[in-house]
Amino acid sequence: MDNKITIIEGPTPNFVSVETDFIMGINGWTAGLSEGPYLYDTARTTLRTFNGPALLERCHKAWTHKATMFLEYRDPIGMKKEVPIVAARTVDAEDGDLLILWVRKEPEEDEEADFNIDFDDMDDDW
Repeated sequence: MDNKITIIEGPTPNFVSVETDFIMGINGWTAGLSEGPYLYDTARTTLRTFNGPALLERCHKAWTHKATMFLEYRDPIGMKKEVPIVAARTVDAEDGDLLILWVRKEPEEDEEADFNIDFDDMDDDW
């Protein structure tokens, strides 16, 4: 079964977290995509395609057979990456078909937590 959508040319896809997704509805139905026993980030990306309905049909066939559909792309340094697709939608535009994909990504390790702790104000008698 062909369970992979490969980006052949173009830049690395821009993944937008569904937590800050104002276009498709903040924490609407996309909140359900994050549910599960493991911690993942769910993100949305939009791709131009020649035949969006055919790619959407491939996703539906894979999911009907309980298989995972993957998006394969190259990162900014040219390494191949794969992320599982959890939802898909096509949109007709003037320039051609757009394929909107919701993918599951590993939590970003380079995200810094902003704790704003001032150690100079702490009491010394603990």
